Amino acid sequence: MDDKKVYLSERDIPRQWYNLAADLPTSPRPPLGADGRPITPDMLSAVFPMNLIEQEVSTKRWIDIPEEVLEILYRWRPSPLRRAVYLERHLKTPARIYYKDESLSPPGSHKPNTAVAQAWYNKQFGIKRLTTETGAGQWGSALAFACNLIGLECKVYMVRISFDQKPLRKSMMRIWGGTCVASPSDQTEFGRRILREMPDTPGSLGIAISEAIEEAVSDASGKTRYSLGSVLNHVMLHQTIIGLEAQKQLALINEKQPDIIIGCAGGGSNFAGLAFPFVNDKINGAHITIIPTEPTACPTLTKGPFAYDFGDTACQTPLLAMFTLGHGFVPPPIHAGGLRYHGMAPLVSHAVREGLLEPRSYDQIRCYEAALTWARTEGFICAPETSHAVACVIDEANRAKKEGREKVILMNYSGHGLMDLAGYNKFLDGELTEYHLPEEELRRSLAAIKDLPKP
Repeated sequence: MDDKKVYLSERDIPRQWYNLAADLPTSPRPPLGADGRPITPDMLSAVFPMNLIEQEVSTKRWIDIPEEVLEILYRWRPSPLRRAVYLERHLKTPARIYYKDESLSPPGSHKPNTAVAQAWYNKQFGIKRLTTETGAGQWGSALAFACNLIGLECKVYMVRISFDQKPLRKSMMRIWGGTCVASPSDQTEFGRRILREMPDTPGSLGIAISEAIEEAVSDASGKTRYSLGSVLNHVMLHQTIIGLEAQKQLALINEKQPDIIIGCAGGGSNFAGLAFPFVNDKINGAHITIIPTEPTACPTLTKGPFAYDFGDTACQTPLLAMFTLGHGFVPPPIHAGGLRYHGMAPLVSHAVREGLLEPRSYDQIRCYEAALTWARTEGFICAPETSHAVACVIDEANRAKKEGREKVILMNYSGHGLMDLAGYNKFLDGELTEYHLPEEELRRSLAAIKDLPKP
């Protein structure tokens, strides 16, 4: 009988994170300050603690995971590697489909892998309070969970449309002691400005980031810092425990190198967590197709230019070299709230530029159709974000069937959808429609970055 679940023992958990920056064929473009010059680490010190800044700028290949962080990760790690045999049978594909199940963490997603690490490093630095943003609520609930365990206060600015669509995510944050407010809010100067200019805005991750940063840097005590759940190098780093575990698990069942790696990508963290260890294999000669998937409503990698842009709407962050839709982009209120960010992680963006990744975009109707197929075969209800990866898996499995080729497909199952049933109900009731970002809207949004430095 083929193994349907592959487990690692706790003693086999990876004890180091992998840093792709050490192995990229060329160096990524550096972040720039407002003057167009590369920033220095101390310029980030009002926002992040120095021990995380050191990871952000590091080019070391391996970085040790502190024992105290591992002790918390043991609550759900190592996570199982599952084989989607029921989907395989339904599709009648010769492909073998595996997925790394990140839905088993207490908040139900991959996000605590970095939330725990960030909270721990902030606590070591003497920080008392963290502010952050969240889209669908996965990151906000993960940081509230981590702060509760480690002993920090947590304040979350949640994009308004998700704040309204996903009320139970707010409950999760409150249960773990966090405070959650809708963004834009009346609690920051920037939030009040946006409410005056666009009182009916659904909000955006860029706006919520601006509010969270403003609150952090305005704390006169110096005991508040900002925490980001995706995009930045140190976040990608912490998530690589996913792919490192998967490599060990595939080896346990004598499975060959995957032919195809798939993950959904909003800011890039869950995709990078699975893919980056395999990107290193590809750099060293492995023949792997690595696919980040995103919504057609927010097609950062597939339609956005590679440019220097701000990570937030208020232009408080450094300029990052990334694929972007423009820092003023306000995405449509699709249900995949975690994939509505205007930019993409610089390391993911650079890997695309190097030809190491092959991004694709999927419409929300196609994604919900794939999610239903998944739920009615594998049995699990996936997050709307994860459904973009599922849609791609089904496409690749069908392609293997058409070609008559055995292939090994590996996907990151980034989180469950049990808090996202309102979106499923709207799909089942026929209330959702296809949405592709109009070209004129993209041009309008990108006008704001035309005078910024060029990579």
